[in-house]
Amino acid sequence: MTSITLILIALGLGLAGWLAARAKAWSFQKEVDARRIAARPNYYGWYVALWIAVPMLAFAVLWSFIEPQLVMQAVLAAPAAQDLPQFGFEREAILAEARALAAGQADSAFNPAADGLVTPFSEAIQRYNLIGLAVAAAIGLMAGLFAFLRVRPDFTARTRVERAVMATLLVASLVAILTTFGIFASLIFETFRFFGMVSPIDFLFGTFWGPDPMSNPDNPDPTRYGAIPLFWGTIYIGAIIAMIVAIPLGLMSAIYLTQYANPRLRAWLKPALEILAGVPTVVYGYFAALTVAPAIRDAAVSVGISNASSESALAAGIVMGVMIIPFVSSMADDSIAAVPSAMRDGSLALGATTSETIRRVLVPAALPGIVGGIMLAISRAIGETMIVVMAAGAAANLSANPLEAMTTVTFQIVAMLTGEGSFDHPATLSAFALGLVLFIVTLGLNFIALRVVKRFREAYE
Repeated sequence: MTSITLILIALGLGLAGWLAARAKAWSFQKEVDARRIAARPNYYGWYVALWIAVPMLAFAVLWSFIEPQLVMQAVLAAPAAQDLPQFGFEREAILAEARALAAGQADSAFNPAADGLVTPFSEAIQRYNLIGLAVAAAIGLMAGLFAFLRVRPDFTARTRVERAVMATLLVASLVAILTTFGIFASLIFETFRFFGMVSPIDFLFGTFWGPDPMSNPDNPDPTRYGAIPLFWGTIYIGAIIAMIVAIPLGLMSAIYLTQYANPRLRAWLKPALEILAGVPTVVYGYFAALTVAPAIRDAAVSVGISNASSESALAAGIVMGVMIIPFVSSMADDSIAAVPSAMRDGSLALGATTSETIRRVLVPAALPGIVGGIMLAISRAIGETMIVVMAAGAAANLSANPLEAMTTVTFQIVAMLTGEGSFDHPATLSAFALGLVLFIVTLGLNFIALRVVKRFREAYE
């Protein structure tokens, strides 16, 4: 029996308990004054349903981890498993094929030795499925009976249900925080392993990047792990070229939509602009590689630049800037719209033109929100990968020439973690050090942006 089956049974029994407890609560109104009942009938139903469903769902999750181990132990104790290799990849492959055949996930096995283990696997799976069903049903029925017996007119079911909902919301809110701490802890652990092989000084201040995955991991060349070219490429493409495109276009579009466009036109233009944020980045990558980059190369050749490349930082930066225009535009739009209308009306009443009011009143007043949007857009841009992979190239160049190929931190993380590299080699571990630097920078930008936006909201709400 799969976990999905247990979950469906838990929900079914929970529904039955909800109906039974609700019916019992309705009967209280006939026996006592309705004003003396501590909660509405629905709360009694939810109280019993939660007592049935939550323990069963918890058991289903736990059983999904325990059952495979019990099945494997039962199969290994069968006589048919005595001829298996004691250890190694072949043993694991045979057991995996036999389990897939028994579960109906495969039609035939590559290794003939797996055929003899299909029957033990089928019997063990069926047996432990029945055990899991029986235990789950027993847990649900006992918990439901306990909750059902507590249903009385003076029982504060509403308070118990609301506490359970609050606990669920608290757990949901902690998921993002705990996930962030988990990511940070894993990056820290692997980064310390890398810094045990390569000096942090060589990594953070070196000017040559060329890890060799085939080199001796016990004696790496620290001069090959200088990450300055990667940091420069990330800043140059994501925080300079992309922002030169995104900030003016995003800010001017926000000003037009809030101050000049009529409501009917705004209702069409604003959603059309925000569609850009929903386009997959791989589509932007194709557009940059097949359209923008060749156009830039041809334009450079036409003005006498003979060494222009079809992979350039300029192509990636322009397309990346177009991609993040909605981030800048939306925040600027909301910030300008949140400025009190009295400030705008007062400026116009004093004789200022619309353009002067925008430049000297609205934009300065909305500047904290605009800056917050720009910071969020930068953090989004420096974490982009697909556009860089397809348009900027893989060369780690420390150059200010936008027509040269250039790479970023995210591209190198992908390059180091794909392939056959060992996770004990400094070339592979360098990806975690790069990820930690990128994580800290992005987290800092997000924190600054949120603080700026918070101050803006406190000023005008």
